[in-house]
Amino acid sequence: MFSRFVAAYGWRAYAIPVLAVLTVMLVVMTIRGGNADGAADGASPDSGRNTDVVKESTPVGAPTGTIAASALPVGALPPDGHFTRVGKKSFHAVPVKAAQKVGTGAQLYTYTVEVENGLAPIDYSGDRAFASMVDATLANSKSWIGGGKVSFKRVNAGQNPDLRISLTSPNTTRELCGYQIKLESSCFYPPTRQVLINEARWVRGALSFSGDTHSYRQYLVNHEVGHGIGYEAHEPCKQNGALAPIMMQQSFGTSNKDIMGLDPDMNANRALSCRPNPWPFP
Repeated sequence: MFSRFVAAYGWRAYAIPVLAVLTVMLVVMTIRGGNADGAADGASPDSGRNTDVVKESTPVGAPTGTIAASALPVGALPPDGHFTRVGKKSFHAVPVKAAQKVGTGAQLYTYTVEVENGLAPIDYSGDRAFASMVDATLANSKSWIGGGKVSFKRVNAGQNPDLRISLTSPNTTRELCGYQIKLESSCFYPPTRQVLINEARWVRGALSFSGDTHSYRQYLVNHEVGHGIGYEAHEPCKQNGALAPIMMQQSFGTSNKDIMGLDPDMNANRALSCRPNPWPFP
């Protein structure tokens, strides 16, 4: 029967089944998102966003769980690198000249880069280095501007910025973000519009990033600014082996079993584990 089919249709008799298989494969890939490893889709932030987050009266992004720090060893601060434990609780803005807007998004966020008084510049490489890292991170197309919704422009002190990206001592960070779990964290503090970057983390990084302090600093800026522009909720790992979502608490691990104790209301598969990722749109 097949020989008569071949005689009638020639080479097309072999091509038709192959095309059918390819069509099925294409449909399956489309349903799964069209991305071979799913990394970018899983890493991009969920759509839920509260653009009035600055009206909140409590810190956003601070751990809310009650587990003991000893139960989360991956969240411990790595060794080596000096930082100032107690600052003066006042801040100075790092000056900027003729800053340009980055991104094309309709919602423009202005920001200052600030450092808590009392920190030792030698520990964090100085104000300019900190400011340059913040600026370069937010200007990267893989950062928040990559979603096409927001843009950023750095301003000087006294210009009523939307966000104050502030390098902060651990003690001041704890006072503003809370310290329910005895681990070094950062957060967004709406009453002062401060994106609080814990100097201890900035200097030493996180165990989950395996010594890659540069990438961790990019993550720290993107994650905490994410809270500041309205992404309040933390996210779990969504696909095993994929890049971690930017709004995952990667400072404390990239496996769901590690972070779910920090966020008791999170609904996730405890068995999933992701790879470190510093970008909203990798």
